[in-house]
Amino acid sequence: MKEILILWLLAFAHHGVRSEPPRHAKSSFDDWFTQKTLRIDYAHVGNSASDQYALETVRREPYWGGSKSWLIDETNAGKNFFKVYDAATHTLLYSRGYCTLFDEWQHTAEASRITRSFSESVVMPFPKKNVRIDFLRLNDKGEFEVKFSYAFQVNDIFIHTELNKYPVDSILISGKPENKVDVVFLPEGYTNKEMSKFKEDCRALVQGFFKYAPFSENKSKFNFRGVLAPSKESGTDCPEMKIFKNTLLNSSFYTDSIDRYLMTPDMAAVRNAAANVPYDQIIILANTGKYGGGALFNFYSLVVNSNKESGEILVHEFGHGFGGLADEYDDGSTTYNSLYPLNLEPWEPNITTLVHFETKWKDMLPRSTPVPTPLSKTSSLGVYEGAGYVAKGIYRPTSDCMMRTFSKGVFCPVCKRAIQKMIDKHCQKE
Repeated sequence: MKEILILWLLAFAHHGVRSEPPRHAKSSFDDWFTQKTLRIDYAHVGNSASDQYALETVRREPYWGGSKSWLIDETNAGKNFFKVYDAATHTLLYSRGYCTLFDEWQHTAEASRITRSFSESVVMPFPKKNVRIDFLRLNDKGEFEVKFSYAFQVNDIFIHTELNKYPVDSILISGKPENKVDVVFLPEGYTNKEMSKFKEDCRALVQGFFKYAPFSENKSKFNFRGVLAPSKESGTDCPEMKIFKNTLLNSSFYTDSIDRYLMTPDMAAVRNAAANVPYDQIIILANTGKYGGGALFNFYSLVVNSNKESGEILVHEFGHGFGGLADEYDDGSTTYNSLYPLNLEPWEPNITTLVHFETKWKDMLPRSTPVPTPLSKTSSLGVYEGAGYVAKGIYRPTSDCMMRTFSKGVFCPVCKRAIQKMIDKHCQKE
């Protein structure tokens, strides 16, 4: 209890502090950081009208898998952002955008009735000096607002270092972590006797992954590893069928009351397993044949292992988790209310409300293309109405794409460009 109290006091002493105008670090990675990871676990508490943050645990993990040159994230991608400043000089050292389950849940009917707490977590290279970490979130005006700040002390005696160690399977290694996109597979609902199956499933999915552009032409830029962490029971939760399994990562179908939405609220368990390897992206592989999955940008992707469309699900969800792409379908199959306000431009690169279309794929269109574009049977690039779970007011780049259906089996040019930009960011060298 003493440990928790001290962490909370440190966190809330800086609640609401806004960032000074940033001075960007011009020195190298090694001037500011070590090759380990600083992980901040926190609770995100709120409802449809408000939210707040509370610090939970601070950890030092043994590997840093991210880029050593792409430190400042200028993409503004994600509903949330965190920024790391040198405490003495206020120099901006590191930043990243991300999304969470709370972001989506806040737009459900349940969020208007009750207040809930969600486990969230961010990782960054471990600093050599004291830093201030600002947590920002997009507000109703489409602007990033500092919601919470934490003054991190490198010599804090309450930094956790324990690690549940598991064997690691090197599926595909193309080079050093700092110059590659490092992906870790985590098993969900595989028992100890099923670890061989997990390794086989991972290899089959990776083989299929590289059949899709732009991944196919970037194979040499990826590393894939699997963490052999068993569950007590095989499978995953399916509340509608009253099936509840004792699994490592506590995943469940019917997230946000959507039958196919398979996710986990247990971010601490996810990070604990992933910490066995250097990683940029987490893919959770669930041991079930039921159709489903899900993903959150720079948080994790979750896919099933034995559905006939598992390969397509992986590629689609990785589009969310890595590329920051939005869903382009509009069938009304979700439970979200006004997830994308029509008076704001969505941050995702593949959908638009036309509020600031010049920031999207306007530069890719022939001048003669009508905006909006009438729907046709062709796959030509345009601005087609119907995306982001609604039929009116939000537009997508083509009639079909992997972010809409699996029927054509390809990403549209806009989605390809967005994914390629992320690959290049992660793989740039110092």
